[in-house]
Amino acid sequence: MPYEWSSETSGARVSRLRLWPHRSLPRKGFAAFILGTFTLITVPLYPLLGTVVLWGLLPFMLLAVAGIWWALEKSYRDGDISEELTIDPEQVHLVRINPGGVRQEWECLSYWARAQMHPTGGPVGHYITLRGAEREVEIGAFLSEDERRALYGEIVDALRAAAAPDPAQ
Repeated sequence: MPYEWSSETSGARVSRLRLWPHRSLPRKGFAAFILGTFTLITVPLYPLLGTVVLWGLLPFMLLAVAGIWWALEKSYRDGDISEELTIDPEQVHLVRINPGGVRQEWECLSYWARAQMHPTGGPVGHYITLRGAEREVEIGAFLSEDERRALYGEIVDALRAAAAPDPAQ
């Protein structure tokens, strides 16, 4: 799943959740795809080597490869999102870094933080929000529906654990 939980090693009851969008085509695969596309697009041009027709078709073939390159690069830029949720006994803090590096932050006291799942009515199915400090913010909207369902239970458990009394005291 494109998220992972981590805990403080110092013994403090702090949980961190880092989320990122799934990448079905890694950068290495991107380069191979562009090379394969270029190779397959040029195959019909081989019989035209040495003719004037080749020079008439070649710019359009190169333009098609450049268009695919641009579209995939835009997809990578648009998917450059990450979210980090920190839950401790005192506070819940969410940081979202949008494409282009724009940062959004939200925080509230752990006591007031509530996770809610909206099976319908949100921009995506099983939409997860965090409510507290008189605001409601989304989390994990870029995850798949199954991942959001699993994540919701984990967030609720983490909030419940943070609110529980410390057994060491």
